[in-house]
Formats: sequence, structure tokens, C-alpha cells
Amino acid sequence: MPDTEKITINLSAVDLGRIDLLAEEGFYSNRTDFIRNAIRRELDAHRDVVEKSATRRSLVIGLLTYNRRMLEECEKRKERLSINVVGGVHLAKDITPELARRTIHRIKVHGVLRASAAVKEALADRTQ
Repeated sequence: MPDTEKITINLSAVDLGRIDLLAEEGFYSNRTDFIRNAIRRELDAHRDVVEKSATRRSLVIGLLTYNRRMLEECEKRKERLSINVVGGVHLAKDITPELARRTIHRIKVHGVLRASAAVKEALADRTQ
């Protein structure tokens, strides 16, 4: 899973111009640097809220990766996964849609879910 994800935002011409001016003045290297720093400041300001919410909701914060072997082990133990993550989940290419349906009861990702289109479709009714 890559370290970053691309997003698109809309800004007014005035706000964009102000960002460009700050970059020209040397406060930031470019627009992306400004936006990334602004987002990090906001996330840092609300860190306690995120952590308390994650704890209250039993969320994992970070990146989780599952492969076929891991899901087959869950199946052998007759376990069904409830995946609840802030960050990212990667369901490896070797996971079939059928195996995913047999082993994943529910999946909620606040962030990025990476899986094949077939696996995502198979889990559509279990994805929140």
C-alpha cells in the first residue's frame, strides 16, 4: 500500500493565490506542502478526539494486510472477521471472492480499502 493517496479539493482563486504567495515567500515549498501541513495541524489538534473515538468504537489505527493464508487460517478456526480500521486495509490479490465472503463478516474502513474489484463486489453488502 503506498504511503500516500491522491485527493482532489476545490479552493477559491483567492485562497489558492494566498497559498501561492506563501510558497513564493518561502514558507512552503509548494501548494501540496502547504495543504499537507494544514491537514496535519488540524489532525494534531484533534488527535485526542480521534484516539478516544477509535477506542470507543474498537477501531484499529494503521494499515492492515490480509492474504489468502491468513483467511484460510480463520476459516479453519471457524472465525469470521469484523474489520474496523482507521487508515487502510489491503486484501491481497490471492484472496478469492468466495474466501472473502466465508471469512469476513463485516468491514468498515475510514480511509482506503485495497482489494480486487471482484472481492470488493463480493463484500459490498458487508462494507459500511
